[in-house]
Amino acid sequence: MKRSYWRALCLFLTLTIPVLTFAQNAARVEGYVTDASTGEALYGVSIGVKGTSLGTMTDENGHYLLSNLPSSAVLTVSYIGYTSQEIEITNEKLDVQLSPANNMMEDVVVIGYGSVKRKDVTTAISSVSLKDLEERPIVSAAQAIQGKAAGVSVIQPNGAPGGETSIRIRGTTSFNGSNDPLYVVDGVPVDNINFLSPNEIQDMQILKDASSASIYGSRAANGVVLITTKTGKAGEAKISVHSQYTQNRVSNEITPLNVAQYKELQDEIGLISLPDDLQDETDWFDETYSTGNLHSHQLSISGGTDKTKYLLSGSYLDEKGILSTAFYKRYNFRANVENQVRSWLKMNANITYSDYSNNGITTGLGANRGGVILSVINTPTYAPIWNPENPDQYYNNFYGINNITHPLENMARNANNKSRENRLLASASAEMTFIPQLVYKSAFTLDRRNAIITSFLDPISTAWGRNQFGEGSDSRNMNTVLVFDNVLTYTENYDKHGIEAMGGTSWTSSDYTNNWINGSHYRNGSIQTLNAANKISWTGTGSGASEWGIMSYFGRVAYNYDSKYLVTANVRMDGSSKLHPDHRWGTFPSVSAAWRISSESFMDGADWLDDLKIRGGWGQTGNQSGIGDYAYLQRYNINRIEWFEEGQENAVPTISQANLRTKDLQWETTTQTNVGLDLTALNSRLTVNLDYYYKRTTDMLMYVSLPAGAAQANNIVRNEGEMTNRGVELFVTSRNVMGYDESLGWETNFNISFNKNTLESLEMQKIYNTAVTSDVVNETVVRNEPGRPLSGFYGYISDGVDPETGELMYRDLNADGKISSSDRTYIGDPNPSFTFGLTNNFSWKNFNLSVFLQGSYGNDIFNASRIETEGMYDGKNQSTRVLDRWKIPGQITDVPKAGFNIKNSSYFIEDGSYLRVKNVSLSYNVTGAKLKQMGISRLQPYISASNLLTWTNYTGMDPEVNQWGNSGAVQGIDWGTYPHSRSFVIGVNLEF
Repeated sequence: MKRSYWRALCLFLTLTIPVLTFAQNAARVEGYVTDASTGEALYGVSIGVKGTSLGTMTDENGHYLLSNLPSSAVLTVSYIGYTSQEIEITNEKLDVQLSPANNMMEDVVVIGYGSVKRKDVTTAISSVSLKDLEERPIVSAAQAIQGKAAGVSVIQPNGAPGGETSIRIRGTTSFNGSNDPLYVVDGVPVDNINFLSPNEIQDMQILKDASSASIYGSRAANGVVLITTKTGKAGEAKISVHSQYTQNRVSNEITPLNVAQYKELQDEIGLISLPDDLQDETDWFDETYSTGNLHSHQLSISGGTDKTKYLLSGSYLDEKGILSTAFYKRYNFRANVENQVRSWLKMNANITYSDYSNNGITTGLGANRGGVILSVINTPTYAPIWNPENPDQYYNNFYGINNITHPLENMARNANNKSRENRLLASASAEMTFIPQLVYKSAFTLDRRNAIITSFLDPISTAWGRNQFGEGSDSRNMNTVLVFDNVLTYTENYDKHGIEAMGGTSWTSSDYTNNWINGSHYRNGSIQTLNAANKISWTGTGSGASEWGIMSYFGRVAYNYDSKYLVTANVRMDGSSKLHPDHRWGTFPSVSAAWRISSESFMDGADWLDDLKIRGGWGQTGNQSGIGDYAYLQRYNINRIEWFEEGQENAVPTISQANLRTKDLQWETTTQTNVGLDLTALNSRLTVNLDYYYKRTTDMLMYVSLPAGAAQANNIVRNEGEMTNRGVELFVTSRNVMGYDESLGWETNFNISFNKNTLESLEMQKIYNTAVTSDVVNETVVRNEPGRPLSGFYGYISDGVDPETGELMYRDLNADGKISSSDRTYIGDPNPSFTFGLTNNFSWKNFNLSVFLQGSYGNDIFNASRIETEGMYDGKNQSTRVLDRWKIPGQITDVPKAGFNIKNSSYFIEDGSYLRVKNVSLSYNVTGAKLKQMGISRLQPYISASNLLTWTNYTGMDPEVNQWGNSGAVQGIDWGTYPHSRSFVIGVNLEF
């Protein structure tokens, strides 16, 4: 009887307790989320339960469902651009209306190993707007940053397809080391983002000061770019298609002399004698340049349930350059999967595969006197393309002048030079919630890259190929990087106090192998493999391997009192195998604080002011990039002996010292102080961010040349000097038209950055001269020494053309009565006084118009191209500017005579300032009942134009140049640099 009683009681309680519980709080809740003003369903709204890891997203109908809720549950509802809400759950049915937020301060900003509300940021962080990203012909994700963030200088040193992008966050901090920021994609540090399709990006944050970046310690001296890729959301599967077609055209042309003008010039120079019956035969500009094009297509499928969310994405990009043999192709595949395995366990897996290839066009440095670009000007127009006597060979009979190679032959030399790389980035993570306040995350990543670079020059068509009887090369490398991160985070909020404590470890290991082979003496050009080469290079064949690793420990503590007083402290310890064991560990601390003045009682009554916060921070970051994997060790060169020579049958390789050992090699360290102000006013219509910073880099890692005879080796890697950067940044967002007419909107974003760079000191080697830009001058044009900015141009001061002699007059600085190397001085500075960007976004009904201006002011360019196109020193053709050259005594002109005394001088220095209409995009959002019936939620055709107009005094083809690419020591040199194109785009964005 008693047993039956207890069974009945248990059954009653089992049935009753959930009912009683639900009387106070729902065990499940569902509903719809809509826009309060329009009533439209909101897709992708984040729905969570406060204090737990439970959460979901609304589907495309705005519907959500949550079950297994705890007692006293409070629903948190948030959506970008709308005011967040917290609602106590008292019913099983709960519909929510969200109002558009004028205050974007509630947005969540991604930071190192975590996130924080924008209003509570205590450091210098820039968010990059991605609004118009889908409507621009962007190949690299790095291009999306240009002109969009204060304090971040982005240039594409040349316009070649797939060309690299140089990014400087608050100036150049390293001389020989890397100046690239650390890229972190979905929490994974990577060395570049060439593999990433821009359309895959959901969010991009730039950590600029040390107090924000120091959590990444060893690799954060140049700032950090945090990239979050798109993920799936709960709801029905969504298919997105992005497709665009681009035409690229040369935006500027330099005109060469015709045959009559060329013959007159050569008669003055007197080196060659030309027949009188020569006629213009070839327009080399038309033969060399063409209309380039770019195809870009992306397809993604995303969706999921409350527990599992996924995104699959594939894209294809194919760019053909304005020079016909230049191309860039990229294939991308991405899969993101997230699963709430248990209420306390969330798993995530990301897989990215990229395959990209290109054919670079050799220009300037390492090219034949500027390469293809300059040969368009330098090749006389009387020359045909093919040799009339041998139609299989390019024409090269230039009346005794042997330093002319016409542009099509130059391109043929590069036609079979191909670089291909495939990259697999795979990561998996597990996030465990022990209690709502305590979360542990463990992540493991594999980053594997395989690259192959091949070249082939046939033994027939080109002069160089015939000299070598054809030649080919094959170089391959594989790099595997493993990363293992473990992070534990504790957060606690009570009353007005908020505390976060985070600690973790990170282990990184890299394994690199490479091999290369070169051959020559081919039978013909039909078989291009090295198997067909009869002669394998004795010195140009070999293999190599290297390894490096980093072990890191890091932590952060943040305190927040009522979002009024905020303090954050970080510390990271890194140990690098590249540095000497006695000095390989570096500690990089930082601290930042903020005071929200607008929350103080004495600010009551300032109704126009929404938010006013001042912040300050100090911190240190490290750098060990740019040096070899065994930089501190003494290394040796292996020299092979020709065993096939008589008497060498049993010879073994010899070795020679390659460098000196550095027993005290340690971290390059950048110490930075930042003071900032954040202001939001006029009901969030005006936002201002102002920052001042001071950066000092010490113990710079440098390759130092040793005096002759000092040792068998000629260089050493050591901590050599100091450098500073100081500057001011301003970012302003203004919603100019908002609320007056719901169909009309106008928003302006403006940023401007001032930076002053100074090389403060050097120890062993006091002066570094570099950058030879011409065979005829054979002098360096860049000089780096303490007390001046990096990359200063060094040469003679030109005082114009002597009216009596036609020679350039060079200033006798030491007044010794003669012009010698001691009269050289600094003649230009490639560092801009400021850079800026201005974006205006207009919307009217379903139309959207974006106008993006970008520019630079105060930087000089050394136009080395003019040495070849205006030097008038040999038989090469010249530009029409030499028509104004001096010819008779007494003539006043700024162009010297033919055969003038060329020196690296201020004559070739030009103002590189420019203002460019970087992009104009016009799109239309097609709407209607028929589209909804067809299941189409977005149909947006658009047209766009990039590099549409450029205002500049620079006489070259493009002011955004640097033939030395991403170098820190050399900047602002134009030497036949591949120019940027004017692009016209038509595309469509489709979702269903």
